This record gives sequence, C-alpha cells and structure tokens, in this order.
Amino acid sequence: MRISIFGLGYVGAVAGACIADSGHEVIAVDTDPVKVKCIRDGRSPIVEPGLDEMISKNVAAGRLKATQDCAEAVMQSDMSLICVGTPSNEDGSLKLDYVRDVCRQIGVALSKKDGWHAVVLRSTVVPGTARTVALPILSEASGKEAGVDFGFGNNPEFLRESTAIYDYFNPPKIVIGALDDRTAKAISTLYKGIEAPEVVTEIEVAEGVKYADNAWHAAKVGFANEVGNIMKEHGVDSHKVMDIFCLDNKLNISKAYLKPGFAFGGSCLPKDVRALRASAHAKGLKTPIFDALLEANDEQVRRALAMVKKSGKKKIALLGLAFKAGSDDLRESPLVTLADMLIGNGYELSIYDPHVSQAANMEGANKKYITESIPHISRCLVTSPEDVLRKAELFIIGNHGADFSAIVAQANDNLPVIDLVRLKDGTGEQRRAYSGICW
Repeated sequence: MRISIFGLGYVGAVAGACIADSGHEVIAVDTDPVKVKCIRDGRSPIVEPGLDEMISKNVAAGRLKATQDCAEAVMQSDMSLICVGTPSNEDGSLKLDYVRDVCRQIGVALSKKDGWHAVVLRSTVVPGTARTVALPILSEASGKEAGVDFGFGNNPEFLRESTAIYDYFNPPKIVIGALDDRTAKAISTLYKGIEAPEVVTEIEVAEGVKYADNAWHAAKVGFANEVGNIMKEHGVDSHKVMDIFCLDNKLNISKAYLKPGFAFGGSCLPKDVRALRASAHAKGLKTPIFDALLEANDEQVRRALAMVKKSGKKKIALLGLAFKAGSDDLRESPLVTLADMLIGNGYELSIYDPHVSQAANMEGANKKYITESIPHISRCLVTSPEDVLRKAELFIIGNHGADFSAIVAQANDNLPVIDLVRLKDGTGEQRRAYSGICW
C-alpha cells in the first residue's frame, strides 16, 4: 500500500521505517523541516537502535520519503496514519492541538481527493477522542461522511524505547479499531507476515487498550517497588521474593483477577494487605499503593450503593452474600458490607444465597457469625427463588451463584438488574433494564 505518516516523533519515525521495510511505500509528513531533512538524508530524527540503518536502506530503495506538504502526502497515499504527539496539559489532560491540526489538514486534502482513503489515529488518546474530536473535524473539513466516503480507524502501538523495531515486528497483540470493514482490512494488511494475535474491535475499545496496558505497567512497577521497600526493612531479599512470585502463572502473572467487577473479600486478601501495610508502618514506611488498594476496594462498594440509590427502587433482592459463589464464607465479604449499607439506608432487603442459608442451619463458626455478628442481615435471608421474585423491585447480582441466571431470566424484563460480577452466560445483558457496575 501507499501510506502517509503524520508526525515524525518516536511513534511516527519508527512506524514509517518499519512499514517501508515491510515493502509498502511511505511518505512521512512533519511541520519541522529538520526532521523532514533527516529522512531525506537517510537519517533518523530520533535516537533508536537500528533506526538509522533501516531509514537509510528504505530511502535508498525509494520506499521512504518525507515532505512538509500535507496535501501532497494525502494525494499520494491510500492511508494516513496520525502519529502526532499528545502531551499533557497542566491538569493532566491531553493536549490535542496537534491531533486537531492534522485532522483539519487531512480533511481539507480529502475534500479535493477522489476515491477512497483511510485515516488511522495511532496517537495515544483517551477513549472517545476519535469520536468526539478527530471524526467531527475530518468530516467538517472534508465535507464527507466517515465510514462511507472515507475510512477511519484506530491502531494503538505497543513500542518500547530502545527496542522499538523489535517490538514493531514482534508485538504482543495487534489491535484494530475501525469504523468500517474496509479500513480494518487495510490496517491488517500492514501487519501481513507478523505473528501476533489480531483483534478487530470498536474504536473506543482500541483507544482504551493502550491506557489499560500502560496503567498496568505503571501499577506493576509501583507494586514491586513497594513490596521491595517493605522486604528490605524486614531484611528480606525482595528480588528472591519476586522471582518466586513470578513463577506463578496461574494467579500472579495471568488473567486471574483482571476482569472488572466488585470488591475483593474473603479470609485472605483484605487481612493480608492490612497486615503487610501495618508491618511497613511499624518500620516507618509509607505505603501509598496498599493504602489505595483498600480505599479503591471500599469505593467499589460505595459505587454499588450509589447505583441502587440512583435507581429510585426501595425493595432490593441481593443474589449472593458470600464473597464467592459455591461458598458460605462471609468473612470480610463486600456483599455483607453492601447489605449493611442498604439496610442502614432504609432499603427493604431480601437476600438469596442457598449456601449461606444452609450454613445458618448448621453448627459452626459461620452459623455463629450469621446469628451473632450480623443478625440484622441474617433476618433478610430467604430460602427460595420465588421469595425474591415476589418481593423485588431491583436485583443485585453479587456472585456467580449457579441459579442466579435462571432467577433473573424469570423476572419481568423491565425489572432493573445491577450486575456486580457479569453473569457468565450474558443473561442479564439481554434485558432492557441492565447495568454492570463497571461495564
């Protein structure tokens, strides 16, 4: 294909060279004459191992050239990749001036161009930016309809400085957000021969993936450092601890616990985070990440309560009370906390959890906890699905109980459902009045 690349910063320079090296014709565009001259001279405008040689080779082969003329680049290409910078404003929001300027220039050029052309936003932008910023400007400036008269997509990059060329040809994944099928297929063509999982999705999802990635990388660094600080004060080699930690690819380095949902609970996680934090405080250490973990957990419970309040309903059916389906364990269950909040706020609550009901009739620690520690909550327990169906004005799905999907399916379609765990069979999402806590 013939590709124009707007912006010769880190992303644009690497992408331009790698796409040209893949056999496509690339014309790079930048307002900075120095960067344009670098490309024309066969030199890299940035410092990145191997990039000088790759640019030199592809300029000499005639596959890579550069210009300051936006219209020329659009006219001579089939697809334009927007790779301009999105620096931070003082308040942390993105400065989108460069994105706006480039979209306007491309749009004006498209107004004079016959035939199909795709515009692909590759700059890192928060979800919704393409829809609310880039697309309106492109459509207004071109006088054309996106997805019909010209294609539009989003294709986030996953490059690390100093290993960018390797990362381009060995990506962890290829993410293509597209407004139309033709653009999705055209973006996919750029990666022909590159082995990686490819996902075609909505534009907003593609925008969000990049932020989920980088926030997770930052969280990992901060987590490892905070653990390291605590271990050092206890005289423990933190690298040995984390080497063993990383051996676990079932829970630690895995998909486990990485689906958005409700707060964590149970006998281990809250207690152990508090204990580790307390041991650090005893050594005079600050623990901002562990402090935030517990606060974020509490906030998720408050978020669920706020959703109930917003519904305006007063008779609430809570499906699940134990912190995990298939268990009667109520130790630090966030659903117990939520139930307590609902009762305290004057809601009429019915709770259906057959495992907890069974435990209430058996001797043991759980019965003692149910009858002595939370008697006001235990009085809300019902023993049959019919009881909750008869009383409820709103359902809260608290865990993945075996029969919860069937109960929801029997309810009137207009009866609101607040899903804290995302029912695995998608039963709730097919309803008219359905809300996921964070989806």
